Amino acid sequence: MKLKTILYNLLTVLLVSCASPQKPQESSAQDLGENLMRYARNVAVYETPYGHLVEIRNPWDSTEYLGRFALVNDSASVETMYTSSLPAGITPVKIPVQSVVSFSATQWSVFMRLGEIGRVKGILEGRYVHDSIMQSMLASGEMCDLGTEAAIDCEKLIQLQPDIILYSPYFDGNQNNLKISDAVLFPFADYLENTPLGRAEWIRVIGLLSGCQHEADAWFDTIEMNYNALKDNCSNVSERPSVFSDLAFNGQWYIAGGKSYIAKLFSDAGADYIWKDNDSPASFPLDPEAILAKAQHADFWRIANSSSASMTYNDLERENPIYPLFDACKNHKVIVCDIRKVGYFENSQIEPDILLADFIYFFHPECLTGKRTGYQPKYYHWLDEN
Repeated sequence: MKLKTILYNLLTVLLVSCASPQKPQESSAQDLGENLMRYARNVAVYETPYGHLVEIRNPWDSTEYLGRFALVNDSASVETMYTSSLPAGITPVKIPVQSVVSFSATQWSVFMRLGEIGRVKGILEGRYVHDSIMQSMLASGEMCDLGTEAAIDCEKLIQLQPDIILYSPYFDGNQNNLKISDAVLFPFADYLENTPLGRAEWIRVIGLLSGCQHEADAWFDTIEMNYNALKDNCSNVSERPSVFSDLAFNGQWYIAGGKSYIAKLFSDAGADYIWKDNDSPASFPLDPEAILAKAQHADFWRIANSSSASMTYNDLERENPIYPLFDACKNHKVIVCDIRKVGYFENSQIEPDILLADFIYFFHPECLTGKRTGYQPKYYHWLDEN
């Protein structure tokens, strides 16, 4: 217990400048040429004589970077860069990375799909894992469960001595205290992208880190082609049903902004999101009564169910007396995702084309033609009857 206290105190005081936001160089984009990322806005990738430069932009302050990394596949070059040739503020990373700690399922699931999960040595939130292979790795001890983001097991993290830690940056910057030993802190801001293809394109960053650039690029190209084909199928629909989302919690209802990820999915699936005219990419709270006033007559209602048990219309009506007043509830037009049962957080972000097809199934089934004829949704289903 004493050792754990010492290690924790050591961990919390090891704040390093390389994890602090860095000011962009104004000439960076001009000097480096074309950004290879097509949809992602929080990361830029440039080809350089030594490999690739990856810049993670600060989503909350466009004048700063969360990190800049030179990905180099030659150990001697990495050592040289540490001592001389690399501009200040850029951290060299030897690729392919050999030992990774992944703080999010959206990261390790990509390693899994690329056949490179052996590079990942530790993850968080092991008790919520849906993937059967990852469950087996955790059970056998091949993969280390490091606890939760709020209570990381510092002893295990130090013992792993990873080459790189992929973490999810938050506005308060608390991740700075994760810098231990020689591990490189790599902020993975995929979840802050506001478009489905923008989030999915972070697949290509994992491809670079794992030495699978060509495989990851080809994978994303297929996703992009499928997504845009589905979107085009819905672009000229004659009627666009209205839709709203989510549930009240503790007296407030968090609504996704009109420029958010889910709003983009609704739009591309040929639906009108009730708050489409809102300019925010983030969620904002409203009173349930305010939601009712605006969304009472919406055609569809989308719900993400975090419970391990299935939800029914009876459950919905018992939960809040306002819910039965919505037309979507009265007309049984509620679509739901049981996020634990389908591994939503592990896979949906890297399958935006499937998510889009799911929504089209409900909004415009006539648009699912060709290879999608007879399509059955993967993530969403009609809310169970009573």
